[in-house]
Amino acid sequence: MDNDTGSPVRLEPWSEADAGLLRALNAPELTEHLGGPETEEQLVRRHRRYVDLSADDTGAGRMFRIVLLPEEAVAGSIGFWVRTGDGEPVYETGWAVLPGFQGRGVATAATRAVAAEARAAGLHRRLHAFPSTDNAASNAVCRKAGFELLGERDFEYPPGHPMRCNDWRLDLRKPVWAGGPEAGR
Repeated sequence: MDNDTGSPVRLEPWSEADAGLLRALNAPELTEHLGGPETEEQLVRRHRRYVDLSADDTGAGRMFRIVLLPEEAVAGSIGFWVRTGDGEPVYETGWAVLPGFQGRGVATAATRAVAAEARAAGLHRRLHAFPSTDNAASNAVCRKAGFELLGERDFEYPPGHPMRCNDWRLDLRKPVWAGGPEAGR
């Protein structure tokens, strides 16, 4: 994605070349709130889903690698996809940032950027994020990116692994304001 907005990150569509990034993001410390690392077979399937989603032009979503600027360093991944929530189709987002880039605002900037991508896709009105209630960093990202906390809910992720999540929502049809979801873009 073109970055002439002053954002400290650029989102680039996920590609076949990103399998190594997915493996790096599968570390125990990065999957602690997601049921732990996946097997190699699960990673291969996930990578295929990410590549396929990024090739889809129907507005169903997209996966990206996060590139930190001006270093041009690959810092993590983020995306959005369609899910049904409370009886209506919505977009969901999720991200992961490599340890060497955490605590620098990378996830917040990428979340603002992915909100702009979801808004541009135009298929759904709302973007949700569901970080574990005990994942303080990801909950802070949602707050800083302008999401509204709707409350807690039970989730099963991965299948067979129950967890308690916060449901954060961003209205993609609301106008963008200074300090809001696209501040700093």
